[in-house]
Amino acid sequence: MIYCIRKTPQIIPKNRHCSVVVAKSSLRLAHPNAKICQLIQDNISSHSIYGPFLRGDTMARIKKGPTTEITPVDISEIIGTLTDSYGPFPDEPRLDPAHELTFTILSQHTSDTNSERAFQGLMNRFGDLMSVAQADISDIEQSISRGGLAKIKAPRIKTILNRILELNGSLDLSFLSEMPLQDAKTWLRQLPGIGPKSAGIILNFSLGMPAMAIDTHIYRVCQRLGLIGKKVTADKAHELMEEAVNPDQVFTFHIAFITHGRQVCKAQRPLCEECILATHCPSKEQFNSLTSSGGSDTLVAQSKGKPITTKPKKKSKRVSVKQLPHSIPSEEET
Repeated sequence: MIYCIRKTPQIIPKNRHCSVVVAKSSLRLAHPNAKICQLIQDNISSHSIYGPFLRGDTMARIKKGPTTEITPVDISEIIGTLTDSYGPFPDEPRLDPAHELTFTILSQHTSDTNSERAFQGLMNRFGDLMSVAQADISDIEQSISRGGLAKIKAPRIKTILNRILELNGSLDLSFLSEMPLQDAKTWLRQLPGIGPKSAGIILNFSLGMPAMAIDTHIYRVCQRLGLIGKKVTADKAHELMEEAVNPDQVFTFHIAFITHGRQVCKAQRPLCEECILATHCPSKEQFNSLTSSGGSDTLVAQSKGKPITTKPKKKSKRVSVKQLPHSIPSEEET
């Protein structure tokens, strides 16, 4: 049960004790008066991991027992904060599901720029995916060479396209939008090489379905913010975050978190001093405590043991259409 301390005290049932989570400590109380409410408000606003996201008349979260579970409301606040910094995010230029699937394969283990060029090269060479499915692997490989790993991706694309034809009789996958979300995922995951991330991208980016796609950046940010545990696998993270994020915010969540992971919450060099979620982040102290004798500007990578110098604080970059994952370049960009 969650109680909120507002401008006037909230009534708490008799004989029930609640704990107010403030950083690593908790305060036991029974029937708070107005003075206690004000003290809790000041304390949580300064120290709680929820502090920067308290708005309106909600001054604190009082929870029964010791749990500090993040709720969908909290995630919505985080998404809003990231959108204010990096957005507003323009509408994604969406492909149909079969083209989105092909693009997703080309985007694996390469940059957005390279995958976009490879996709454009494939379409310029063959014109449509049916021609790709019928083409020789060597010709497909040559057309996508600019994207890297062409010898692996060319046979994979041909195999998947032909498997779709066997199962569906055509490459039109629009029927997936009429299926329950889990059934649509299951259908896609029967295709060779399509896992939860690829299925989520296809369903969300192409059909607007609330399917979660957790890539390495999103996975890292979620763990550091405490949204998922350290031992949660990437596959399990898809399930947990899909349940936690409001369906109408899944696309925005994806773009906001992946952008934050790329620009600020980097794998080896997180720029905590620039992070707009720093006050909220339970992992901040872990990185700030790893200072060397060179001063507070230097962090030591926990995994590598090498000194890392943080860059001067700079303004977050706004996201344009060209920076969005799976945006397709124009002819002049290729």
